[in-house]
Formats: sequence, C-alpha cells, structure tokens
Amino acid sequence: MTYESLTGFPDITIERDVPGIMRDGTVLLADIYRPKGTGPHPVLLSRLPYDKQAALANFGYAHPTWYAGHGYTVVIQDCRGRYQSEGEFIPFLNEASDGYDTVEWAAQLPGTDGRVAMYGFSYCGATSLLAATAVPPSLTAICPGFTGSQYYDGWTYQSGALNLAFIMYWSTLLGMDTARRARDVEGYAKLGAALGAAAEWFNFLPTMDYPVTVDHAPYFRDWIEHSTYDDYWKRWSIDEAYGRIDVPALHIGGWYDIFLRGTVRNFLGLSDPPRPSGDVDQKLLLGPWTHMPWTPVDVAGGEISTNEIDDWQLRWFDHHLKGVDTGVLDDPVTAYVIGAGMQNFNSWPPAQTTNVDFFLHSDGRACSKFGNGRLDRDGPGDEPADVFIYDPATPIPSLGGHSCCFDLVTPMGPADQHAAEASRMMLVYTSDPLAQDLLLVGKAHVTLCAASTAVDTDFTARLCVVDQSGTSTNIQEGIVRARYRDSLSDPSPINPGEVYEYCIDLGSLAVRIPTGSAIRLDVSSSDFPQWDRNLNTGGRIGCEGALAALIATQTVLHNERYPSRVSLPVLGEYRPDDTA
Repeated sequence: MTYESLTGFPDITIERDVPGIMRDGTVLLADIYRPKGTGPHPVLLSRLPYDKQAALANFGYAHPTWYAGHGYTVVIQDCRGRYQSEGEFIPFLNEASDGYDTVEWAAQLPGTDGRVAMYGFSYCGATSLLAATAVPPSLTAICPGFTGSQYYDGWTYQSGALNLAFIMYWSTLLGMDTARRARDVEGYAKLGAALGAAAEWFNFLPTMDYPVTVDHAPYFRDWIEHSTYDDYWKRWSIDEAYGRIDVPALHIGGWYDIFLRGTVRNFLGLSDPPRPSGDVDQKLLLGPWTHMPWTPVDVAGGEISTNEIDDWQLRWFDHHLKGVDTGVLDDPVTAYVIGAGMQNFNSWPPAQTTNVDFFLHSDGRACSKFGNGRLDRDGPGDEPADVFIYDPATPIPSLGGHSCCFDLVTPMGPADQHAAEASRMMLVYTSDPLAQDLLLVGKAHVTLCAASTAVDTDFTARLCVVDQSGTSTNIQEGIVRARYRDSLSDPSPINPGEVYEYCIDLGSLAVRIPTGSAIRLDVSSSDFPQWDRNLNTGGRIGCEGALAALIATQTVLHNERYPSRVSLPVLGEYRPDDTA
C-alpha cells in the first residue's frame, strides 16, 4: 500500500493497492481517494474488471478526484482475478459475495461514516446490482448504468440470437488481462491482434471454436454451450432477484446502448412493490448515448453534455447519503427525446402514450427500398405476401445499431441505411410523409406473420426515420430466433411452410419525427454482425461450420387473416390524417 497526492489536487489523498480480504481469504486491491478536512465521509464504491487506476474515467465518468472533491471517499477496486487483485476471474460468478464483503469492508474504513453507495456502468453496473442482491447492510444507494437485467437475454443473447459482435469483442478484451497476468506474451499479442481485426473474426465458423479466447477466456465456450436460458444463467439473473434488492437506484441508459432493454427492465422491476422495506426510490435517466464513449448522437435537439451523468449521480448521492434536497426525485423518469431534448415523465412508458398500430402493405414486391412496401394505419385486405431469400453466406450488414463497445469495431449508433435497404434480401415498408411532428415515446414491437422453408431461422426488424432528403436512419431494431419464439428455456423447431406469429421486441425509444419525414420498417433475417447468422439448419447454435448453411425462402404475410404490423408508442393524440 502506498500514499500519493495528485498534482493540482492538494485536498485529496490517494492510497494505492489497499487490501480487502474476502470471505474465502482472497485479497482484492483498491485505490482510495480521500478528501482532506473534517469527516467522516460517505463512501462511493466502484468494482471493475478494467483496471482500478483508469477507474472508468477513460471512457465514461469523471475521474474519482472529482467525486472526492465533493466530499466523498471514493473506493475503486479491481474485481477478483483482474489486474492487481488475487484469484481467478469468472464473469459474474463471485460478484454478489465479493460485492457484499467489499461494501462491508469499505464501510469500516477509517474516516468514513459507514454508508456506502455503488456506481459503475456496463459490467461495473452488474457488480453493483449483484452486490445489492446479497443485501449488504451498509449499502445505501446504487447507480447502475448501461447494464443488463440478466446475462442471458439482453446480454449474451437477444431473443435466442447470439450478440455476436459484443460477445466476441468483450471476451477477447477480457482475455488480454488474463494473458498479461500469466505473462503469456504470445497470447497477449494474439488477443490484441484479434481486437484490431474483429471484422475478420466475426465471420469465423463454427463460433464455438473461436480460437483466440481458448486459453485466456474459456467462458466464451460456456456461453455458446449454454444457448438457452438454463440454470447456468439463472443463478446470476438480476430480474429473478428484484424482491431482494432493497436500495434506492438511479438507472442510467442510452438510446443506442446494447443494454437499454435491461436498464429499463431493472427500473420497472425495482419500482414494482413490494420491497422488504416498502417503496424504495427508483429513478430512470435515458440519454442520447452509445455504450461508450458517451458522445451524444443527436444534435438536432441540442447537444447534451457528456458530464450530464456525473451531475445526476452527484445529485443522487447528495440526496441519499447527505440528506440534501437536490430535486433528483421530482420526476421518476427523465429522458432525452431525440430531436426534442430532455423531458420529464411520470412513468415509463409515459401515461400519455398510446400504442398505435401501423400495418404492412405491398403489392407483393416490397423487396428493397425500391419496392412497393407501404406502412399505414389501415388494416390489410386481400393482399399478396412478400417473399425474400435469406442466405447465411451473404447476411444483411449491421449499419449502426445497439452493439458494444467501440463504433470502429462493433455496430453502434445511428447510420445511413442505404446499403442494407438496397438489398433485395430485405423487405422495406415506408409511410407517407408526416403532415405534422410525431412524438414516439415508450416501447415498440413488431408482430410479424411469416413462414420459412427452414426448420429454424431468424426474423429481424429495424425501425427507421426517413428524412426529406430520403436518408433512412435507424432508431431501434430487434430479432427473434424462430426456435425461441415461445420460450427461451425450451426451444422448438418450426414446421417449414407453416405461418407463425412472431413478436419482435424493439425495446424503448424516444424520438420526434419531424413534419415531412416518414416512418420506415425494414424486415429481414439477418443483422450481422450485431447478431450471429442463423444457418437455417436447426442444429446446435455456434457449433456448425459454413458448409452446413442452408438458404431459406421467407414469406411475410399481410392480409386480413395475418395482419403484420408495428406497434408504436405515440405520445399525445394521434390522428389518422397525420400523414400528407
């Protein structure tokens, strides 16, 4: 353990490599930032696998000195088996027990007042929530950001499809520190090279045999082997432990974050009584951010500062740890409406939201944006179906989206959809231009009536806005793997040629669609590499090579019996004549 001061911060003392002993004797090391002057001070704790010295200040939060300067003792700890801490790192396995032990250890540090709050985003949001499931007595509040509600659906998989770009990138990144700790120079270089050539590895099949992570991230294979929601995943599921979490929580999410669905689900699940001690403060903050870095993606509504998250967190901590009335709970939901700016709401979805169905239509040729696919409020009549080919060898490319973690490597954020929508392997349905602005605030989903020649396949949907210049930009997207249409725990094949009704969750959104723009829905069977390619065989996910792939002929129906549609959350009154 060493002491140091940081140039320019005379009122803050830093203790490096402070040991905390876990219940099994494993020693985890932390850096502690202490404000000088009279105490005692409450503790802000963050537990991370990404190097405590960086403290998430390289891609997200303000440096710990900023929080310490506001009268908090800040503790940043390397998780078990990461960087300076002892033990073996297995994602999620020890975070509840280690989190409990660390909270209680931090509460007893000299100069602290016994109250601890946790913060962190992504995996560090998971360490906060998993610690909360263990109910440490000294845990007073948490700020989980950009994180999931479980680690199967919405983290490793999405409605049965593998979150390929994220999982391959993340496991490779995690493996680098393990290789460093093992002093495996060759393995470290191999992992680093794979990160730089991610696009090549995304095409690797069988996915299970991705060779880069074998030695230093063996859990990658575990994730592929457990392709259903089984006991492997349930032991770590936050959403199965909401009843045990009894602390105020500020849930922070981004409109283009991979874990947006989980962030919203955590807010809703923890807002729903009963809690052990009754109602517990919950707040949802949603902004125009990707996973990282938190650069705003919207300029039309006025740029939002990248410091916004730190400001909200400080207000949350001051309220719950210092008893200061900061107004942080004046509204349960604060959300940035893309194209309109920050607004407050009384619930999520807002009470003023109405779900409005927009139906799919065509004359049988909706393939590509040059086809005749239409989207309107009129229910379909006797219309021909649309047919497209899905070839796993030539998947539809992910242009922007909700992956992680860098937009130069994985598909993130808004993007021009021309290249994808020009493909005849995509169906495109577009509304008439709007006669007035339309606010979509809430949750959206697609009901797709479809058939396939395969025993298993995917159907994808992407909601877009088409501006007056004709540029189509993605807002939200979703997928369903056919075998998981009814259950994530008990998959079943489909009968080739039989029509099924698929529900594709598009998640939450908040966007102003301006006058003269149009709503567009893209339908296909791939969104790659955001999600892995379905080979259409019905075989074990991730275990087949490219030669096993089969071409599927997909049929989307939109008639009186099979009314395929997208349900959109319209804020305020919607009038059918709102299109010109």
